[in-house]
Amino acid sequence: MQFGRTYEEFEVGATYKHWPGKTVTEYDDHLFCLLTMNHHPLHMDTNYAEKTTDFGKNVVVGNYIYSLLLGMSVPDISGKAIANLEIESLKHVAPTFHGDTIYGETTVLDKWPSKSKNDRGIVYVETKGYKQDGTLVCTFRRKVMVPTETYIKERGGEQPGRPELKQQEK
Repeated sequence: MQFGRTYEEFEVGATYKHWPGKTVTEYDDHLFCLLTMNHHPLHMDTNYAEKTTDFGKNVVVGNYIYSLLLGMSVPDISGKAIANLEIESLKHVAPTFHGDTIYGETTVLDKWPSKSKNDRGIVYVETKGYKQDGTLVCTFRRKVMVPTETYIKERGGEQPGRPELKQQEK
């Protein structure tokens, strides 16, 4: 199974569809809110959401959707990354509700060699997240520093640090 890509493996214009999707539960939303101390009643208080909002129900916190999409993209985009350099233009386009299923895809917008080290490069990508009905809910762009094939070879190959299974004595 491929986990991330080297600089050479990225092609400008390529789109990676992340699989599988994730159905967002009330528990997911509340746990994320509690972990991040986001206590806005729009996310946590059903009575408030039903009586005072245009949606009439709780809205999933947008940063959870962003984080979910970022995580979904790791096997395709940043599994070999040296660093996430920049997140830009994060946009929450439409609301997500409990029970919605989120899917994501990432397009390579550009790439260029690192100016400071010749064993890595920068990949500029845009990730889009959408619901089960195709509604776009979130989009963001980021720059990721990824290794070249030379970097990988010099540091132990595809899975550096992975131990080998010891032979059992009989």
